[in-house]
Amino acid sequence: MPFEPGAHIDVHLPGDLTRQYSLCNDAAETDRYRLGVSLSATSRGGSSYLHTSLREGDSLTISEPRTLFALSREAASHRFIAGGIGITPILSMIRWCIRHSVPWHLHYCVRSRMCAAYLDELRTVGGKVHVHANDESAGGTPDIQTLVGDVRAGEHVYCCGPGGLMDAVSHQGLQAGMPRENLHFERFTASPVQVAGRNERAFTVVLARFGMRCLVEPNESILDCLERHGVCPPFSCREGLCRSCEVKVLSGEVEHRDYVLSEYEQTSGKSLMICVSRAKSDELVIDL
Repeated sequence: MPFEPGAHIDVHLPGDLTRQYSLCNDAAETDRYRLGVSLSATSRGGSSYLHTSLREGDSLTISEPRTLFALSREAASHRFIAGGIGITPILSMIRWCIRHSVPWHLHYCVRSRMCAAYLDELRTVGGKVHVHANDESAGGTPDIQTLVGDVRAGEHVYCCGPGGLMDAVSHQGLQAGMPRENLHFERFTASPVQVAGRNERAFTVVLARFGMRCLVEPNESILDCLERHGVCPPFSCREGLCRSCEVKVLSGEVEHRDYVLSEYEQTSGKSLMICVSRAKSDELVIDL
C-alpha cells in the first residue's frame, strides 16, 4: 500500500502492546515497509521484543500507514534535524526530495558516528548532510542555534528525536522568528513535563450517541473512564501522539494535552484526543 514520506504504522505485539514506528524506505516503494527500531535501554516491551524475540518468517499485525509528520508542499526548501533513531521518518522525506529535485539539507545529531544508524546510506545520497557527534564536540551536545539560526524565508524545519532536542528546536525556531506552521515535529514519547503530576479535577463527559453521562475522575483519562463504563472506542498510543482516539466535540471547553493537533485545531476546539486531554468546563459533550 502506498504511503507518504514521514508516515508511520502501528505494530501490534504480544501482550496487547501497540507501538508506532516510522517507515524509512522510499515512499515510491509499494511492495514493502521498512522500519528502523533502536533497542531502548528503557524499553517498555516493544523494541526489546523486536530485537530479541522476533524471527525471520514471523508475522505481525500492523495498521495502514498514517501521516502526522508530512512534508509541506508549499516549502521552498526543507531542513531536517534528526536525533539518533529519529532519522527514520526523515530518510523517506530525503528520498522524496531527491526524487523531486527539491532543495534539502540534514543535521544529524548522534552520540557517536559509531552508533549512527543509516550513516552509510546517507553518505551515498548527496545533498548537505551535517553530522553532529557528541564525542567530537568540546561542548558535547550540538548548539541548537547553529541548527536553525540561518533558516531562510520559505524554508520548513522537520525534527524527530529525543524530546529535549525537539523542545529546543521549537523554542529556538520561534525565537528566530519562524512561523509556527513552518516547524514540524514527530514524537513517539510524551514529554516528561506533559505527563508530570497535576492537580486534576473531576468533570462529566456526555456521550451524545450513547445517551450516557460518565464522571471522569481526577486520576483517569476520558478513555480510561469510558472503558470503565464498558465503552471501548479506538485508541493506540494512550499518550496523545497518534490521533487514533480523536473524537468530535459537540459542546464544552477542552484542555488539550496532545501533540498532534495544530494550534488552530486546538483553538477551534472541534475535537480532542480522549487518551490525554481533559475538560476545562464542568461538562464535555462528545460525539460518541
